[in-house]
Amino acid sequence: MEDVPALLAFWDKAGENAGRPGDDAELTENLLLRDPDSIIIAESDGGIVGTVIAGWDGWRAHMYRLAVDPDSRGQGIGRRLTRAAEERLKSLGAVRFDAMVLSGNTAGEAAWEAMGYRPQNDWTRWIRFA
Repeated sequence: MEDVPALLAFWDKAGENAGRPGDDAELTENLLLRDPDSIIIAESDGGIVGTVIAGWDGWRAHMYRLAVDPDSRGQGIGRRLTRAAEERLKSLGAVRFDAMVLSGNTAGEAAWEAMGYRPQNDWTRWIRFA
């Protein structure tokens, strides 16, 4: 819980933020209360340089908020975070993983493609804000 303010600041700097409400402390804390191991953090010199949320609902495995500090990109941090997330999700029973990437996020699309992920073109995500 003590990392929540630093996480929010990091996501504001390094995450995909277009077209959606910002993350907030209450929602992040709720996630950690429900699933304390869901957020995987990469650190260097005491600061956050990368994150991924590895969510498991008992049926599907989702990865969110894969973010790497812009000054630390190209060093394999995203790949290591993704592999750690996949291992966590496999240990919970997942057999398939999906990743959420905003359309037009070419850096994100390239990163996921480099790790062997492909877009699932027969789906469109539908959302509604509460």
